[in-house]
Amino acid sequence: MEAARAAGAGKWRVLMIHVLPLSMTPVLVSATMDFGVIVLLAAGLSYVGLGAVPPTPEWGLSINEGTLYFQQWWVAAGPGIAILSIVLAFNFLGDGLRDYLDVRMR
Repeated sequence: MEAARAAGAGKWRVLMIHVLPLSMTPVLVSATMDFGVIVLLAAGLSYVGLGAVPPTPEWGLSINEGTLYFQQWWVAAGPGIAILSIVLAFNFLGDGLRDYLDVRMR
């Protein structure tokens, strides 16, 4: 940035050409990694009853209903596996994006 400013580039040019492209990668990776946390938070709130109204299908609510029928474990296992797969998929996506877009790895 100092070299660009010394060459006579304005503030907006330095921001758009030098700062913004290097800051998009961490923001994109952080967003994909945090999506798993959002899914877990929404399912957890729905599990304790702070989510959607009971006729609405939600994963946390489905797991909560599955705990009522403990002998029928597959009632809660389906939504649990769905939550696990979505969280892992977005974490793997974020990790892959970090590896692909990292400037220092090239």
